[in-house]
Amino acid sequence: MNTNVFGNVRFYLWAALALVLFYDYEAWMKDYGPAPQVASAPAPAGAASPAAAPASNLGNHIPAASAAPGPAAAASAPAAAAAAPGGASVSAPAPLVHVRTDVLDLDISTHGGTLVRVDLPAYPKVKGESAPVRLENEDSAETLYELQSGLTGPDGGAYPTHLATFSSARDSYQLDGGRELSVPLTWSEGGVTVTKTYTFRRGEYAIGVRYEVHNGGAAAWEARPYAQILRNDPPTKRSYFNVESYAFHGPALWDGGKYRKLDTGSADDSHLSIDVKDGWVAALQHHFVSAIVPPRAAPWHFGLGAEGQQYLLSATGPVQSVAPGADAAFETTLFVGPKLQAQLDATAPELGRVADYGRLWFLARPLFLALSFVHKLTGNWGVAIILVTFLLKLVFYPLSEASGRSMAKMKTLQPRIKNLQDTYAEDREKLGRAMMELYKREKINPLASCLPIVIQIPVFLAFYWVLLESVEMRQAPFAFWIHDLSARDPWFILPLIMAVAMFVQYKLNPTPPDPVQAKVFMIMPLVMSATFAFFPAGLVLYWVTNTVLSIAQQWNINRRIGALVAKRS
Repeated sequence: MNTNVFGNVRFYLWAALALVLFYDYEAWMKDYGPAPQVASAPAPAGAASPAAAPASNLGNHIPAASAAPGPAAAASAPAAAAAAPGGASVSAPAPLVHVRTDVLDLDISTHGGTLVRVDLPAYPKVKGESAPVRLENEDSAETLYELQSGLTGPDGGAYPTHLATFSSARDSYQLDGGRELSVPLTWSEGGVTVTKTYTFRRGEYAIGVRYEVHNGGAAAWEARPYAQILRNDPPTKRSYFNVESYAFHGPALWDGGKYRKLDTGSADDSHLSIDVKDGWVAALQHHFVSAIVPPRAAPWHFGLGAEGQQYLLSATGPVQSVAPGADAAFETTLFVGPKLQAQLDATAPELGRVADYGRLWFLARPLFLALSFVHKLTGNWGVAIILVTFLLKLVFYPLSEASGRSMAKMKTLQPRIKNLQDTYAEDREKLGRAMMELYKREKINPLASCLPIVIQIPVFLAFYWVLLESVEMRQAPFAFWIHDLSARDPWFILPLIMAVAMFVQYKLNPTPPDPVQAKVFMIMPLVMSATFAFFPAGLVLYWVTNTVLSIAQQWNINRRIGALVAKRS
């Protein structure tokens, strides 16, 4: 076997690593072209806002309720507001109920009891500025985002749908010193009274929704609960210089056994209609989510409809009959806020999946848990990254030690390899045989040094997704000039340190026998540091820490092997 084969294997493995690192670059820089603009008719004179004249009629759709949950019951075709039971769309803005907790600042419209604005005071859009992240809103047709909910029933009846009119005893509520805040809205018609109560708890982004029904009529009253997310979600133009643009935007669900991200442009997904137990639906964006979590064990129906850039993701529960003079209750849970995994997991099984770590979630989740544990001890996410990287180095130490010893032995053979190259300069085949005999005699496996590199690739990618998707690290400072581990190094100092460290690591390793390969390995630190320059600073910190630890380990191995060779001499 030719010695060049071993050199090429190492080269291709390094090249594979470089290609993996460039994967995101290629995806982000790909020219998708500007998103097509949908022409909108001019707003009528006196219209309250662009949201009053949406591009589609999805927001007026009420799930059919004349049958048990099934495809027919969740048809996504919009229904005209004027024909919808329980109320019709009105042109004048409905009164709002303002609610303020320690983590949420929101408005509930008395038109349907809909969440029409949700601000997150603890999460500024831009670090250091006061404007908070805003999720649900009616600010414009382009940003329209509502969380609608209600009770529906057989056609022809009056129901407290999201198009009905509710009343509220107060126009504002605030969670002061208490642990829980209840915000009741009331609807009454035909002898039936429904109290729709939102429940907020201190420190939590999960919101309870409970309907208490009293049937004062003479006949049984049938109803079923539903909740739906209406969102105008134009595609994001991806950019290599904006890591947020690479995060998934759109609807997703858990069907009780599988997590699915939905494509509103797909014929299948845009007409989704499935029955589910123990599932949930959610609207995802980078770091934040709105989710509907039905009660466990009950059969609910999930549906998705899309028109243009707007989609309606719905969850509809089973029919419940309320006898004359009787009372009944319907419940569901909403989650509106950051993708805090502890709160997500406490709200519903597998809801933590919305922190979208991609296909390597089985590696990313343990990495995040390890980072979280260390962060609780240190209070600094940057320190947590350094310590977890150190722990990973310990886990892979036996493998790295074997690899390092192989490289150290090869480095001591450099004079003999150079002699063979000079001797067989005109005969590559003889050179290959001679080097193979030398490796065999010295019990060296040239491929052993490649294995740790291969193993590090999925760990590196998992770390990348943890740092990109974990809202816990959003705008988290480290030290000195690093004020946001989820953003690039503003001064590019860490990538420069990384380049120097990788060059030192290169000098500690044996020089490839092929001069071309040697030059490729020499410029690799520069290429990789340039690639990492726009990656999250936390990821560069991980790679710098890993490289420095590798340098220390390899230096120690080289020293020991060198002393052993000198002793033999």
